[in-house]
Order: sequence, then structure tokens, then C-alpha cells
Amino acid sequence: MSGLTIETVHVPLGARAYDVRIGPGLIAAAGREIAPMLKRPRLAIVTDDNVAGRHLEALRDGLTAAGIESEALILPAGESTKAWPEFTRTVEWLLEQRVERGDLVVALGGGVIGDLVGFAAAVLRRGVGFVQIPTSLLAQVDSSVGGKTGINAPQGKNLIGAFHQPALVLADIGALETLTERDFLAGYGEVVKYGLLGDAAFFEWLEVNGPAMRAGDAAARARAVRRSVEMKAEIVVRDETEQGDRALLNLGHTFCHALEAATGYSDRLLHGEGVAVGCALAYELSSRLGLCSQEEPSRVRAHLREMGMKTDIADIPGALPDAEALLGLMGQDKKVVAGTLHFVLARGIGEAFVTSDVPRDAVLDLLRDALTN
Repeated sequence: MSGLTIETVHVPLGARAYDVRIGPGLIAAAGREIAPMLKRPRLAIVTDDNVAGRHLEALRDGLTAAGIESEALILPAGESTKAWPEFTRTVEWLLEQRVERGDLVVALGGGVIGDLVGFAAAVLRRGVGFVQIPTSLLAQVDSSVGGKTGINAPQGKNLIGAFHQPALVLADIGALETLTERDFLAGYGEVVKYGLLGDAAFFEWLEVNGPAMRAGDAAARARAVRRSVEMKAEIVVRDETEQGDRALLNLGHTFCHALEAATGYSDRLLHGEGVAVGCALAYELSSRLGLCSQEEPSRVRAHLREMGMKTDIADIPGALPDAEALLGLMGQDKKVVAGTLHFVLARGIGEAFVTSDVPRDAVLDLLRDALTN
């Protein structure tokens, strides 16, 4: 990764403003990055057992070199961690560590750890600061930025949580080298989403450079992370608590969350895989409603297939509920307002918009066709 420099995307939210630092070596350099923000030289780190084996030692060594003491809680890896039992364990451990309101908590890991630790920080002593060190592509481009924190409920994903912005995000591009191809591509589903929702030129760039990213091109990965973070930051600044524009970031997610629920939030379908399938379905629905040409969903699927990703419901292994049941699962989505489902649809690549004017039968027909193909 020689020649790559650390880049900064600033998220200007007034008193809650923060920087997202993007580049190689940031885990090892975290002590130097975080030290100026500390009132006392100690940190509580929460991670999972997969990430701990790969990155915890480098992080703690860097903190020690900067004169910062640290303690770490290692949680089980996986989506099932993002629920009340491990959340309770985390909050109680942080209290045992005597974390004060002026201290910082570090979330080292992917989206599950970032969401859970951010929520713990939001409620601990009515709010302590936290630093996101996202180690997955999905977390670097999406969940670590914007202040959405939370855990899952039996009724659905991310239904319990709070808006709590991080104090700093350190996106170490080098950490992406430790991902399995499946996990990397799941994160890529969120990267593609940004081009589809609001930047046709970025989607075109991904069509050309996506294969290089998959093959490990660090410069391409850094550029994709930076552009994704820039787009998310722009939308979050306009609409921090999702009253309007921020809902655009949910492109593909209404379908995705229903499919995740149908597969029991298991390894049958990773979140980013569900986003990719959901984006393809959203564009297909847009085409059926006459909002965009049939060429657009075909182009979306063609790029996802070229990257070796899931593109259709039929790509999900195992049995799934019928179309009516899937539509019912969509009813638990957070985008339901006054009992009405809101969809993010598109008039073309990069031209997404939010609407509730979607005929139920059109969604059912789409799901029925998708389940039988």
C-alpha cells in the first residue's frame, strides 16, 4: 500500500462533528489518532472473537506506544450478538471498567460490534463518546458513519437503538485484506448502493474498477470507501435523524430486511448480500411501475453478477416464505409510516427517491415472480 496517504472526510454536524480517517495502517496508529481526544490515558475496547485474533494486538500495541492503557471485552462473532444479552453484558462490563462520561469507548469490528457498542455508549451514563474502528467493508462505508446505533429484536432488525454520533472513525483499508471474499462482497453491496441512489458516475466507475477492488487493489478500495463515506456524510448532514433525505440510504433495504428476517438473520444471507438483492428488486419494481427503463435493472444485475454476487431471491439457499409472508415481514420495517410501507425507488441509475405510492399488488407480483424464477 505504498503511496497511499491517509484521507479525511469531515462530517460537519456542529457540536457533534467528527472526522472519518481513511487509509492504511490506522489500527496500528490509533493511539496517535485518539490520544488528543482523551481526558485521561485509558480506553475500553469492545470487539468480537474473529476480529480480536486479527487486529486487537496491533491496536493495543499502538495504544501502549502512545501511553494509553486499555482493557478489552471480546464478544462472540455474528449477528446473534446484536441483541439484549450481549448488549447487557457490554454495558455492565463498561460500568465495571468505571468508564466515565468524559472517556471514550472503542468499537473494533464490523457492523454488529459498531451498532451494539455505539448503542451502549449512547445509554451509558446518558451518553459517552465512542470511536469507530470498522474492520469490514460494510462497516467502513456504511454503518460506522452517521450515528445510527442499535440492536435487533425478535420482531425485526435494528428496532431498538438511538442516534449517537461517533467522536472519530478510523477506516483502515489494510483491514479489508483479512476479509473472506464473501464478506468483502457483502460490503460491496453497500458500495454499489451509493452509486445507484445518487451518483451515476460513481456507479460507472465501479463497473470499471469493481473487479480490481475484488482482486485487492488498495487504491481502488480507498477511493470507493472515501466516495461512499462522502455521500453518506452529505445525506446525514442534511437529515441526521431520518426525517426525509436520509431514507434514500435505505435503497434495497425494505426487501433486504424482510429476506433477513425470513432467513433467521443467519449466514444464509449476509446483510450486504440482502442489500444487493434488494437493490436489484427495487430497480425491477421501478421498471415495472414505468419509472425507469428495463435496461436499468438489467445493468444493475449484470454488474452484481460480474462481481460474483447474489442478484435474485433464487440465489438465497434454502426454503423461503411465500410472497404474502414476505410482504408481511416488510410491515415490521422501520420505514413503515402510519401503517404504510415506504419504498426507495429509482428513475434511473443514480436517481433514487422515496415514495409510499406503490401498489401492493405490484410488490406481490414481483415477489411471486422472484420466488418462482
